[in-house]
Amino acid sequence: MKVTLLIPTLNEETGMRHVMPRVDRSLFEQILVVDGNSKDKTVEVARSLGYDVVIQKSPGIRGAYMDALPYIKGDAILTFSPDGNSIPELLKPCIDEFNKGRDMVIVSRYAPGAKSYDDDIVTAFGNWLFTGSINFFHGARYTDAMVIYRIYRKDLIHELELDKDESYSFEEKLFRTHVSWEPLLSIRAAKRKLRLSEIPGDEPKRDGGERKLQVLKWGAAYYWEILREKFTWK
Repeated sequence: MKVTLLIPTLNEETGMRHVMPRVDRSLFEQILVVDGNSKDKTVEVARSLGYDVVIQKSPGIRGAYMDALPYIKGDAILTFSPDGNSIPELLKPCIDEFNKGRDMVIVSRYAPGAKSYDDDIVTAFGNWLFTGSINFFHGARYTDAMVIYRIYRKDLIHELELDKDESYSFEEKLFRTHVSWEPLLSIRAAKRKLRLSEIPGDEPKRDGGERKLQVLKWGAAYYWEILREKFTWK
């Protein structure tokens, strides 16, 4: 499959300069940056590197994905963070694993042999809780169900109804936030018993960029999703 490297950004000039030159462009049909109106030179640097750029208009990370969706040229999407949390040298092993016939491959921070150096006690507990709960309630075997660093078939977005606002609207209104679709993608892929795999990958400390995490609101919204999906979506 042809692969689009999809990169959501918000004030990621440092990572664009330090991390992205390590990306092997020959692996991808397209490198697409979707920018959440950065105040620094993220967009200018991305365009100077020859990347396609979309300026985000919808709120939240899922909004960024949805705004980028019409411009994606690949048959598969590999989402990647340029802030140093995602190691560029793992892009090829991730794609190689995907090309074994997988529907989705996750670069796991918690698989044997990998470690997150960016976790604090709150994020480490949250990832453990959410991944464990997804495994328990939905019959999955993930070590890292939440991470952005993953590749999956583009058509899963439609097949798993990730592009429908009603898949998220109740919890977003209830907790007054906007969530991403990685947890729901993990849940529904497991429920469909798709061909899933993980490879181990360290998560280095952040190198610039703006941290977007909303611990309490996202945590509540994602746990609602985990429980709701047990009894609803088929």
